[in-house]
Amino acid sequence: MSRVSYINGKYCDHVDASVHIEDRGYQFADGVYEVFGILNKKIVDYESHLNRLFVSLKQVKMQSPINKKAYLFHIKRLISINLINDGLIYLQITRGVAERDFKFPVDIKPSLVIIAKSFQKNQYEANFSKGIKIKTTKDLRWKRVDIKTINLLAPVLAKQHAFEQNFDEAWLIDDEGFVTEGSSSTAWILKKNVLYTTPLSNSILNGITRQSLINGLKKNKLKLIEKKFNIKDIKNSDEAFITSATQYVMPVIQVNNFKIGNGRKGKYAETFKKVYMEAIKLS
Repeated sequence: MSRVSYINGKYCDHVDASVHIEDRGYQFADGVYEVFGILNKKIVDYESHLNRLFVSLKQVKMQSPINKKAYLFHIKRLISINLINDGLIYLQITRGVAERDFKFPVDIKPSLVIIAKSFQKNQYEANFSKGIKIKTTKDLRWKRVDIKTINLLAPVLAKQHAFEQNFDEAWLIDDEGFVTEGSSSTAWILKKNVLYTTPLSNSILNGITRQSLINGLKKNKLKLIEKKFNIKDIKNSDEAFITSATQYVMPVIQVNNFKIGNGRKGKYAETFKKVYMEAIKLS
């Protein structure tokens, strides 16, 4: 069965899907996006992701191309059509198609693209069991990364920098030497049974997975401090993790050239994964 995607009101074979060459997303990265995790045919934390999408739209002065309630219908239909059990939904809204001009065009409708993709849950479990490796690099992104825009060249280059040196993810370091977040994830370290992550600001994205884990930690009375940390703190940590919509909770076993703990998945990894899975809401 062919993969099916949704573009501006139409369902089409993924291989035939296309947008106009003067779409402002293509020319200016003038758009926003969301990634929804799919578990057992259910959408993970749907309402939180959708609410963040509308916050992003407001921040970039863009209107939604469809009614807010319609998103759930289209996403669920794509899950069904594509026979997805575990996977993700990528949803992107751009300002639309217009003659190239930096100023906002008048009276055009934003473009909406929704893509569905399957993945094997056992691959996540395999990665979770062995853990991942992190490479640090300078944070070169713009100053409003709290808005989930499609302006992703800086994190793309960071991820590629890590990949070329046989690492799985990049952690971004600000001008003061602190970790902001990963190229496509939230960064965490554990020291003396206390979990640390960078506090919210314009310098990081308010991750939905991040928030679900925090909610779970509070419910289970596990210790969390939202505080900046640096390379020295990482070296002195007992465990480390990333979280994201597609990686859920993932243990980190190495950062740059030094191991975290004994270089294996730590004892809290299973606890935090369980806490997160119990905290999420499925639609």
